[in-house]
Amino acid sequence: MGRILALDVGEKRIGVAVSDETGTLARPLTTLTRASKREDFERIARLAAEQGAERVVAGYPRSLAGDEGPQARRVRRYVEALATTLSAPVELWDERYTTVEAQERLQEAQRRKLRDRGQLDAAAAAIILQDYLDAHRPNLTGDGIRYTGHE
Repeated sequence: MGRILALDVGEKRIGVAVSDETGTLARPLTTLTRASKREDFERIARLAAEQGAERVVAGYPRSLAGDEGPQARRVRRYVEALATTLSAPVELWDERYTTVEAQERLQEAQRRKLRDRGQLDAAAAAIILQDYLDAHRPNLTGDGIRYTGHE
């Protein structure tokens, strides 16, 4: 699968995560404070190049019912514009519940209080990416045989 960069695009910040080279594990990378689109896109392109990302996945904040609300429309338009500036393909990925899940995971790990919202944004990006990686991982048994449930 190759290395993948994930984005959790918010109004003020962009959480960034990256996968390992095998496309198995995601980890938080950094949080970018939003500036202009041009500056954002340059920083994202730089991160993608530094990390050797072959693909960029951006969280798509649909409503709980799966509809595209105002925030999802803003993110979609932002990601469509970003895609025209990157050489790597860019994909939207459903991010419902990731911020809540990120907060729960950080609290379970008994990390310091979430005073730093940027830490939460990068953790949410890592959860988006891990969900994407898990959904695209071949379903193999321990002996390397693909199991589809139809055999």
